[in-house]
Amino acid sequence: MLPNEHNDSIIAMKIAQVAPIFESVPPKGYGGTERVISYLTEELVERGHEVTLFASGDSVTAARLISAIPESIRPGPKDWSWMAYHTIQMDMVSQLADNFDIIHFHTDYLHYPLAKKLRTPHVTTLHGRQDLPELAPLYRHFADIPLISISNSQRKPLPQANWIATVHHGLPADRYSFHSTPNEYFLFLGRISPEKRIDRAVEIAERCGMPLYIAAKIDKMDEAYYETVRHLFRKPYVTYVGEVGDKEKHELLTHAKALLFPVDWPEPFGLVMIEAFSCGTPVIAYAQGAIPEVLENGVTGFVVTNQEEAVQAAMRIGELDRKACRAAFERRFTAAIMAKNYLRVYDRLLSH
Repeated sequence: MLPNEHNDSIIAMKIAQVAPIFESVPPKGYGGTERVISYLTEELVERGHEVTLFASGDSVTAARLISAIPESIRPGPKDWSWMAYHTIQMDMVSQLADNFDIIHFHTDYLHYPLAKKLRTPHVTTLHGRQDLPELAPLYRHFADIPLISISNSQRKPLPQANWIATVHHGLPADRYSFHSTPNEYFLFLGRISPEKRIDRAVEIAERCGMPLYIAAKIDKMDEAYYETVRHLFRKPYVTYVGEVGDKEKHELLTHAKALLFPVDWPEPFGLVMIEAFSCGTPVIAYAQGAIPEVLENGVTGFVVTNQEEAVQAAMRIGELDRKACRAAFERRFTAAIMAKNYLRVYDRLLSH
């Protein structure tokens, strides 16, 4: 095919995207990894590439869909059924591997034994934290697997791994609409889990005298933690709306005065932050992991290191220009930019 405004490759590629099957692609509710895979897949199709998506059968895509399971699964703490279906999925990929120019895995490290034997070029984007103790011996053993990080910060625990690029997440420019005049509330969006620190968000809102909407899912593995913080949801200024779909998330993000993101773990990226930026909504986030890399302090929000700084930042949030927040999103975090950066990686792998 000829080059066009969307495509900087002269020849269309046959690309496989391999997604986890915990959520559909895109997810119906919470699910950052699957959402990013969807944005990338649809953008690559739009650019004229022949894309095959390996994902759960309830996924929706313009690409060719190949499924190992009819519907996505959310396994409980003692439910290992996901292993069986991911194993089937990997065998499907293996059987069809020679049909692709490149295979792009998003399935953590489950596919590494298979990937070592593939004749087709492949690459893996890691979407999670990399500071777990078992990963050091894993990447000593699989030292040649080509990896993409979603932030430079994500790489730090594993400097010895075969990192070949960093590609930041992106989302379609028209996915969320810009809103210049917010309502008077803060928003917490994501999961109720120890590392997301809903308790910090509640305290920030309380000390600012600002209503707080909590739009978050509770995984089965986090139910015990939820019991320790559920009393916070009964405070008069707190409204818990549960897990939300795209429409409800759009409404909440677009009209929020600020998104509170007081995480307490090495955040690999923080997709919800760029969703907020795209609406013009600034973010207040702790300086953990990729936060200082993604959030431009004083432009798209404030980076803080403790609760006192967070409260002071929240009180000053109205000083930030929501138009500048949206402009920063368009400059750095659209799906078009993400796809272009991935295509550069594919081209480099194919040229070797």
